[in-house]
Amino acid sequence: MTEKKLAIIATKGTLDWAYPPFILASTAAALGYETEIFFTFYGLQLLKKNLNLQVSSLGNPGMPMPMPVPVLLQALPGMQSMMTMMMKQKMKSKGVASLEELRELCVEAEVKLVACQMTVDLFEMDTKEFIDGVEYGGAATFFEFAGESDICLYI
Repeated sequence: MTEKKLAIIATKGTLDWAYPPFILASTAAALGYETEIFFTFYGLQLLKKNLNLQVSSLGNPGMPMPMPVPVLLQALPGMQSMMTMMMKQKMKSKGVASLEELRELCVEAEVKLVACQMTVDLFEMDTKEFIDGVEYGGAATFFEFAGESDICLYI
């Protein structure tokens, strides 16, 4: 029996969008899938050693809030930091693993983490800020794996 494969494209760099690729990849790896996450554009933030990600409710009307907050108020200075703090507290109180823990689970489970070289070059990112073990490649690198995958997700 051939090993199943999961390919994920991670494009978002906010706290709330950082969880899905790491949760899905670590779960798939635990289930025996060969797994790869291709990080591009803002998703490259998830590879930084220092994860200082924020939550933004702007443009995300489905975000559950403890109390209704008009969009205009959400744009005020300090609201993003406050909402990030609230989200982190909520996750901690519910026993949700931190992003660092989830990312480490992926590394330990040999999930292949691939940074989009074109985007790294485009944004002139310093790869020394990335965690160890990151591989670099372009769209062709992604398609080489994704073309043989059983499941492909765009997050």
